[in-house]
Amino acid sequence: MKLEYLLFDFTDEETGSCSFDAMASVLPTRLPGVLDEIRAVLSWAYREFGPPSALGQEGEWDFEVQASVEDDVPLKITYDVERARFSMLPAPAGRVTLALTISGSRAFGEAFREAFPE
Repeated sequence: MKLEYLLFDFTDEETGSCSFDAMASVLPTRLPGVLDEIRAVLSWAYREFGPPSALGQEGEWDFEVQASVEDDVPLKITYDVERARFSMLPAPAGRVTLALTISGSRAFGEAFREAFPE
């Protein structure tokens, strides 16, 4: 899948786990496009590797999404993987910056790079 907003940096750790980090900063009119890409990536991970869980707890992958508006005012953002639904409070009024971190096993990392090539 080709991503328009998210460009991931890959980190491979000696333990065999890996992480992918992406950040996007957009005006409110572009926010739905970024959220759709995050939803697509997380839905793929859920479909292919099951529900997110910390790697030390038998999970293959986990994620964190953070959001802020101009002047680094944090937004509370949550994502329900099973329902593929975001909630964000307060509603953003200016430029929004979203950061997505996905961590996973070596197998997860290989599959991720294949599914989302640069």
